[in-house]
Amino acid sequence: MTPSPPPDRRSSQSSPPGEAASPQQGPGQRPGRPAQDGAGQPPATGSGAAQGAHAPAAAHAAGDPGPVAEVRQAVVALVAVTVAGVLLGLLWLWLAPRVPLVGDVSGDSWIVYLKDSEGEQAVGVDGTFTLLGLAFGVVSAVAVFLARRRGGVPLVVALCLGGLLGSLLAWRLGVWLGPQQDVIAHAKAVGKGVTFSAPLKLGAKGALLAWPLAALVVHLALTALFAPREPEPHEQGGPYPGPYDGSHAA
Repeated sequence: MTPSPPPDRRSSQSSPPGEAASPQQGPGQRPGRPAQDGAGQPPATGSGAAQGAHAPAAAHAAGDPGPVAEVRQAVVALVAVTVAGVLLGLLWLWLAPRVPLVGDVSGDSWIVYLKDSEGEQAVGVDGTFTLLGLAFGVVSAVAVFLARRRGGVPLVVALCLGGLLGSLLAWRLGVWLGPQQDVIAHAKAVGKGVTFSAPLKLGAKGALLAWPLAALVVHLALTALFAPREPEPHEQGGPYPGPYDGSHAA
């Protein structure tokens, strides 16, 4: 019969008093350090990895307001731009050239005629309103863009509609605050042969579109040049970690 191998002397040695026997160490493990659970395993791809992958998307979504917030911002922009029409009307009333008129008596009736039949004051009134509308369109577009750089359809619609309403408000305000509309009564009040200013009148109604068109063009240009870009798919981190190469096993 073949004799049995001798028992391992190291296993028969007793541990020093007060110390527990250490478990057997596997190959490649440093002495004195217990084996760690899950050593050499690939990183977990569970909820933690999913949360880390969705963190940039959640942060991006947090900075982008929802539809309700966009409509609320559009309403605020609409009201602000429309109210700015009051300033446009006052500036138009102040800067527009005056059209001189003269009243005369013919028989028992009054007649009113232009003092300078070849004057360009009437054209200057329309031109002043148009230039002011363009300037207000540029300023309002820049202000709205600085308030919200991401733009959006509701905001652009509110900007254009507010510019149109502001132009209408400026037109009617300037006419209301300007010289008297009844030129015959005005001629009678100042007397025969006395020059007075004609009522403020906007002959070219297309000037009302100067503000909304300028605001639309400038806002679209600013959005195309300076608005924050949406990240491309290849620039975002994928939802899954890279392949495990075993480099973190040690």
